[in-house]
Amino acid sequence: MRSDVDFRVREHLTGKDVMITGGLGFIGSNLAIRLVSLGASVVLVDSLVPAYGGNLFNITGIEDDVRVNIADIRDQHSMAYLVRDKDFIFNLAGQVSHIDSMEDPFTDLEINIRAQLSILEACRRNNPKVKIIYTSTRQLYGKPQYLPVDELHPTSPTDANGVDKLAGELYHLLYHNVYSIRSVSLRLTNTFGPRQLVKHSRQGFMGWFIRQIVENKEIQLFGDGSQIRDFNYVEDVIDALLLAAVSDKADGQIFNLGGNEPVSLRQLVEMMIQINGGGSYRVVPFPADKKKIDIGSFYGKYSKINETLGWEPQTPLRVGLEKTIAFYKQNIDHYVGDSDGT
Repeated sequence: MRSDVDFRVREHLTGKDVMITGGLGFIGSNLAIRLVSLGASVVLVDSLVPAYGGNLFNITGIEDDVRVNIADIRDQHSMAYLVRDKDFIFNLAGQVSHIDSMEDPFTDLEINIRAQLSILEACRRNNPKVKIIYTSTRQLYGKPQYLPVDELHPTSPTDANGVDKLAGELYHLLYHNVYSIRSVSLRLTNTFGPRQLVKHSRQGFMGWFIRQIVENKEIQLFGDGSQIRDFNYVEDVIDALLLAAVSDKADGQIFNLGGNEPVSLRQLVEMMIQINGGGSYRVVPFPADKKKIDIGSFYGKYSKINETLGWEPQTPLRVGLEKTIAFYKQNIDHYVGDSDGT
């Protein structure tokens, strides 16, 4: 599939000017590597806020093939300059910590709403022909009323992050409908893979579980470990981003991503321990702050993007975990720094 996707998108991306916000982060850097291989001219925009996952090591091997601009997407003057003449903008920058969004909702609002307006206004005034691919989240659905969750499921976020990401998504669609700025939103599920933030657990459990496994520490499972989740390996997410970018059928649309193998968190951890050849876990009660915003079991239905763009995940969960664990065993020092993981 991956070579098939590259074949389908190459002619649309070779020689094109592309900007990635959050470009030094997890998904942004993996996307940059693919775009360079496809012959695109790539600009990475990142604020390098320490807690958010931007890491210059992420672009090792392509550092001479991309341009890096250290800027905050909330800066309207910077955005007005940076969006000019771009053919595509992959808008990945955001505050993604659910816990942080509840402890500091104003910062979450600034990054996930005001900053998105900054980008959209910059495009409206300086580059209205650009195509914007926005990464949204399954978190905006809240606690599922039914499974699998499709795009028609009501949105009822359980935390400030979900509320703000929903607003950011709606602004992208508004600017598409009113100002004809081509936009598409992908609602991501649990994405994992190389170059993911593993310093702390505030951006989700997956990166933290990976670090605990690689460092042979005990994983704490909240609740009883029966919560079901679906997962996408990062390269499959990149496939979806690229297909959404080059297809006119995606304009103005919202698409769920999703995995083929929903598993309980207990099954996930046991698989990781088996792959690692060691490790342990313990079931513990939910911390009060996390329990209040927990959504229970969730897995999404991705039939819409499959039917419209021909996307489906190609990487089995076990294969993705093997690749990810191997990457961090080799490179963990570049990702933990002096963080204590709290």
